[in-house]
Amino acid sequence: MHTVITPDARLLSAVPYITAGGRIVDVGTDHAYLPIYLVRQGLVSGALACDINQGPIHSARANIAAAGLDGSIGTLLTDGLHGVESYSPDDVLIFGMGGELIVRILSEAPWIRDGRIGLILQPMSRASVLRKWLTENGFSITGETITFEDKYYQTLAARFTGKNEEYSDTELAVGRLNIAQRPPLFHDFVRHEIGVLDAVLRGKARSANADTSFEERMKKNLEELL
Repeated sequence: MHTVITPDARLLSAVPYITAGGRIVDVGTDHAYLPIYLVRQGLVSGALACDINQGPIHSARANIAAAGLDGSIGTLLTDGLHGVESYSPDDVLIFGMGGELIVRILSEAPWIRDGRIGLILQPMSRASVLRKWLTENGFSITGETITFEDKYYQTLAARFTGKNEEYSDTELAVGRLNIAQRPPLFHDFVRHEIGVLDAVLRGKARSANADTSFEERMKKNLEELL
């Protein structure tokens, strides 16, 4: 019997935002653990597991076959979302990439500007860059989750509305919904972000001409959230 590998909390943070019974595209799928789990649990009806590298695609295909899900999960060797439109997904998942790379992938797929398609995104870095792009390009952020698995991760759910929104630097960094809802890990996450700013400030202190105004302002704003 094939052993079902349950994804960790970082990956499972996608679950609350998935369209029940829909079809997903998992970009950068690696071993396809998340699509396999979602189909096996009956949370989605089908999935397309995508990756830019042949190695992860081979691994994904082997795991999908071992799980007996060849009929429900397909694979595609592609860069980002190129060639994915014909699959007509209900949700697009992009985990495990930097915020700037996610922005590039989304920018190259104009077909996602469709309110019927949900985006579930987890930037490994530069979450503020991703939030800024979304809110300035007609996407509304409809959900946010903070998880911790060896480091803090932010998961964003977004959908195209055609309306741009203006976020403050603080909201771009830690999330407008997170600030409003104060989820369980919120305060620890904010303290961590303050620590990151402290490290930047210490580095800049070695240069007499370094401009620290942004970091000092952000630190003050974050401290006010605690």
